[in-house]
Amino acid sequence: MPGTQRYAVAASSRWWDGEDRRWLPGGEVHAWEQGRNETACGLSLHRSRLTRFPAFQWTDILPESGGAADAVRRVCPRCASAAGHRHQDAGRRWRRTNPRP
Repeated sequence: MPGTQRYAVAASSRWWDGEDRRWLPGGEVHAWEQGRNETACGLSLHRSRLTRFPAFQWTDILPESGGAADAVRRVCPRCASAAGHRHQDAGRRWRRTNPRP
């Protein structure tokens, strides 16, 4: 069931936060399940050169959360869908209105 797993973060870049004194994810972010070598959308972490951030949960890096999302430029839509979060601009979900018999 989507959304029941606790995803960590994998990002294309990182930046140093002087106030918190730690590295934060930046650039394009993906949902990553710890113990696997791929993101929720199927990208290989090593081949895509993504950095793992196991201390950050997926919900912490979403732009509307504020938290660690200062340098996030793009949230992978496939990972967001797999993690159970739809983008605000996605509109209503698809629904069949007149199915065939």
